[in-house]
Amino acid sequence: MNERAQQGSQVRREVLGDAHVDRAEARTTEFTRPFQEYITEAVWGSLWTRPGLDRRTRSCITLAILTALGRHEEIAMHVRAAIGNGVTTAEIAEVLLHTGAYAGVPAANAAFAIGQQVLDELDGRASAG
Repeated sequence: MNERAQQGSQVRREVLGDAHVDRAEARTTEFTRPFQEYITEAVWGSLWTRPGLDRRTRSCITLAILTALGRHEEIAMHVRAAIGNGVTTAEIAEVLLHTGAYAGVPAANAAFAIGQQVLDELDGRASAG
């Protein structure tokens, strides 16, 4: 593994958590391996490690883009990542509200529903622990 891939793996684990990355790696096949290597090196190792934006900002941008594109399967993971990167619940709501104005109310409505579900799950874990 080259240096950029190593950095990407570290950042991916810090942002998404070991459990998520371990699950993704366990599901990797010979067919999907090139894609997993690509996102680890290019997305996590080349983009998320750049000094121009902090992780909080990158999380906000990611949530806005996922919402605008209707990538519902990725929103929950990135709401968790945003919380882990220090984005507050109120800030997540502002990102989704702002995105709704520019990307459409249905997109923001779906993202709010997913975000609320994740926040409820995280709040339940905090209460149980």
